[in-house]
Amino acid sequence: MTPAERWQGQPATRQELFRQGRELRRVRPRSSLGYGFSTDRDPVALLDAQNAARLQSLVPIRWGRMAQSAFTFYRGAAALMAHDLAATGVSGLRVQACGDAHLSNFGFYASPERELVFDLNDFDETLPAPWEWDVERLVASLAVAARSSGFGDLAATGIATRAARAYRQEMRKLAERSALANFHVLVSAASLLARATRPSATRELSRATRKAQQRTSESALAKLSTVSEDGELRLVEQPPVMVRPRVWPADIAAVPQLYVDTVGPDIRALLRRFHPVDVALRVVGVGSVGTRCLIELLVDTGGAPLILQVKEATWSVLEPYAGPSELGHAGQRVVAGQKIMQAVSDPFLGWTSSDGRHYYVRQFRDMKGSIEVERLSEKLLGDYGLLCGEVLARAHAQSIEPALIAGYLGTGTVFDEAMGRFAVAYAEQNDADHAALLAAIDDGRIQASAEG
Repeated sequence: MTPAERWQGQPATRQELFRQGRELRRVRPRSSLGYGFSTDRDPVALLDAQNAARLQSLVPIRWGRMAQSAFTFYRGAAALMAHDLAATGVSGLRVQACGDAHLSNFGFYASPERELVFDLNDFDETLPAPWEWDVERLVASLAVAARSSGFGDLAATGIATRAARAYRQEMRKLAERSALANFHVLVSAASLLARATRPSATRELSRATRKAQQRTSESALAKLSTVSEDGELRLVEQPPVMVRPRVWPADIAAVPQLYVDTVGPDIRALLRRFHPVDVALRVVGVGSVGTRCLIELLVDTGGAPLILQVKEATWSVLEPYAGPSELGHAGQRVVAGQKIMQAVSDPFLGWTSSDGRHYYVRQFRDMKGSIEVERLSEKLLGDYGLLCGEVLARAHAQSIEPALIAGYLGTGTVFDEAMGRFAVAYAEQNDADHAALLAAIDDGRIQASAEG
């Protein structure tokens, strides 16, 4: 029986959990984490397999966005990295994992109380899985970003090592607090500004929070809609990234009515005051391009807008390696994982189905924003990685006794250094995979579009 199984089966003291975590080092030394990731594969073929169920007209846009840089390639290659990490050793402890915890999937959004908070904000791949896979996805993204900014491998190693150290130290702090205290941990934008010690950090945080606060339904409406000749609000098509569906299941427009059973009674009552006026297919992100993602415009009796995003949910890229979700609905899987991992979540978050496909629903641009990674200096990228490491630890601690992971990680630097080595090694592999994509485009194996 593993320590994790013993913990699930009977109560244990905090010290016993620390001890059980330490025992796992005998089977899986911390220095071996990340070692031996898979490289003997065709990266383009693995990624192209995801496109079979996507809207084929949008697939070239996905390839075009991934081709732009090593970092945009990394953002779209969660399935490839899941395949590669499956070959590595893990401690045996599982958490509710994000599945795609790269540094651009952390950001700002509005709490239900309209406070701007910072947290993980993308859960398309969430699944119970080894905690190491999320940390490795994060530290490798930092190394890719550092190299892309010209900081060099020594800096990339240091930045990744620092993020891993922040994860380890924060997990120790979480292990020493009560479960309820950890449940209520929330990182507000105001607290980040208060703890910023560099003037450059204050400027970047102020800039990011200001932009996030401006991203509301009202501001989106001004950019994305117009008034038709009959006086009705309509979304404006922006081909190819935003188009009105020509052929689409008739019940898509009724999503606000279809998904109400998956939200709270307060949101259910609120939605009754809105009626849909238009819907459009909108291309989003990098890895999600080609999945069916819509925005739906609703208004209340006074014409005030609410914009919902209706996003297709497919199976997590982790499922072939971590096992299938216990939840049969992929949209419910995303929503459940998000609510477990985030300190606070969008109250409009829910799920539904249409024409045999699964979707989840959330507010569109509800003060959502992120740090512009390419603007960060070497020191600021290190600071940002530290913040992401701390936030990831808190998210993981919601689905496991943190003392188990903290006991395994210990107080030394073995884990930190292992993650630094892994991050740069995987960044080098990412460069090779990006080059393979560019070669496939050049020789006509795949078609890429610069549009969008």
